[in-house]
Amino acid sequence: MKKILVVEDNPTNRMIFRDILEADGYEVECLERAEDALRLQRERLPDLILMDVQLPGMDGLTAARILSEDRDTGDVPIIAVTSHAMPGDRERALLAGCSGYITKPIRVKPFREQIALVLAGDDIPV
Repeated sequence: MKKILVVEDNPTNRMIFRDILEADGYEVECLERAEDALRLQRERLPDLILMDVQLPGMDGLTAARILSEDRDTGDVPIIAVTSHAMPGDRERALLAGCSGYITKPIRVKPFREQIALVLAGDDIPV
């Protein structure tokens, strides 16, 4: 079973992500802060991280950059998730080491498809 770590400070979004992902057969753990993801990443060994961009404390893109540059965690794909999408944000997420970018509110079918593509190691269509 593939493990997904969801880093999201909004409880409603955490519940939505968890419900969709668990219904698709994934094991899901949710955290509220980027610092927790950095601290627990090596212990949890997820197959994928969904990282909210706007988080209290450290932002999600900073955490993604740290994780992607670390030799022990750099192979774990990260998908940036944000509700504050602006021009250039997707590119900034990819430069920070993210494998994908999803805007909120999510659309369930594309959300599921992108998760499956990233976990399969496939490229995300632009």
